[in-house]
Amino acid sequence: MNIDAVRAAQETLAGHLDPTPAWGAPALDGVTGCQVVLKHEEVQPTGAFKVRGGLNLLAGMSPVERAAGVVSASTGNHGQSLAFAARRFGARCRIVLPEPANPTKVRALRGWGAELVLHGTTMEAAAGHARELAERDGARFVHPANEPALVAGVGTLYLELLTSHPDLEYLIVPVGGGSGAAAACLVADAVAPGCRVIAVQARASRAAHDSWRAGEPLSRPNRTAVEGLAIGTGYPATQAVLRKHLADFVLVDDEQVRAAQLLLLTHAHTMAEGAGAASLAGLLRCRAELAGARVGVVVTGGNASPAELTAVLSASQVTAA
Repeated sequence: MNIDAVRAAQETLAGHLDPTPAWGAPALDGVTGCQVVLKHEEVQPTGAFKVRGGLNLLAGMSPVERAAGVVSASTGNHGQSLAFAARRFGARCRIVLPEPANPTKVRALRGWGAELVLHGTTMEAAAGHARELAERDGARFVHPANEPALVAGVGTLYLELLTSHPDLEYLIVPVGGGSGAAAACLVADAVAPGCRVIAVQARASRAAHDSWRAGEPLSRPNRTAVEGLAIGTGYPATQAVLRKHLADFVLVDDEQVRAAQLLLLTHAHTMAEGAGAASLAGLLRCRAELAGARVGVVVTGGNASPAELTAVLSASQVTAA
């Protein structure tokens, strides 16, 4: 994984996706004490940044490999990226989801033509079953994070952001498996070496955070309600990049993520799912240290379920009371 792979992915994606906007949010500046630039990946056709990785991976597969199909596990957005790309390239796509599955993402996956399998209650169980299906049928198992083509694909969003805003001092990104954060580190190191990357993970599912702190992949309890951050183990490939380049790694509570979702809705006209608001939650967590800095905040996705949105709005009523 390197910047050349990200630049090649940018050329590949040029025929499939338009660049997403990145602009200021003055109302958030007052809350955070920083100069915030939001990168809006929630406007992607799948509602999340991961579509970049899926397209890059499928574009690089041979017709024979595509005919055999892809199988993966996902809480929704990674699966959508593969389903979208498989539809674009005429490949079979099967996605294994842990239960309970977000109905918004299930509906979208089916809309893109994915075949869905519900298995287990954690991503680890779902991934194990997906691997078994792929081995049984001769399909391509796609790991949610340990895939160079996925990392290179999602790296294009950071290439767009740091090219259009080269003066950013910090870049804050959410972490589940770590493909997005690893991509951010690689791109920042190459094109904006003065920009420090800070990762954010849910305190209730802290495997990547603890792996980075320990210097080796670890498993931890996986209890967050924030779907895109619900990973219970550190992945070797992404951890290797994070250990080399990441400036800091912070933890946030699920309640802090919900509060950040509300802020995005009320202060930036942006509907984000929990993982999509985790970057802002991370900025709020360390705003004292970053006061006055120009900070890039990535809204990675907007696929919030009705129950999730109800919880966010209910929290706003409690705050108002």
